[in-house]
Amino acid sequence: MSKDQAIGGVIFLICLIIAVGYTITLAWPNLFVDFFAYLGITITFDVRFWLIAIPVFIAFIAVLFIGAWIGWTMATTPPPKPIEEITSEMEEEKTSE
Repeated sequence: MSKDQAIGGVIFLICLIIAVGYTITLAWPNLFVDFFAYLGITITFDVRFWLIAIPVFIAFIAVLFIGAWIGWTMATTPPPKPIEEITSEMEEEKTSE
């Protein structure tokens, strides 16, 4: 197994564990609250709200980051040559041969 395959396997397992935990906590929030109560930690906020709010926030920021990256790339990339210059260069190359 190559290094890339090992990293891919770790990423897959982490995502799978998070997806299962997310689904269980969203479907049965009392299970999450009871688990932390068993550990001696009292949760006074609605877990389901944060299970929705945090991924939506991350997705929103990711979309804005992609938009900013596209804008930065467009702003810093020099414009291409006009078609007329490209065709005239191609014709000059043909005539020089």
